[in-house]
Amino acid sequence: MKLNETAFAFACALAFALIWIVCSLLVVAMPMMMSDMTGHMLHTNWQTMGWQMNFSGFVLGGIVWALVAGLVGWLIAIFYNRFSTSD
Repeated sequence: MKLNETAFAFACALAFALIWIVCSLLVVAMPMMMSDMTGHMLHTNWQTMGWQMNFSGFVLGGIVWALVAGLVGWLIAIFYNRFSTSD
């Protein structure tokens, strides 16, 4: 089975854009809890740094994450199609 590279790339970009929105809303709603969670995931102490969230950062960050996820998804689909056997 071959993957449609473009469709897979768009699906990855959309999924990451939705995750970005949910995570951003969680940071706005619960900044200390999300800071603790980020610190645990990265083995750091983010409490001292704090969050700096503004609308332009939210939009630009979402666009960049979606573009990177789309590019990675496109590459994964290309590699999958190249390495899969169609016996």
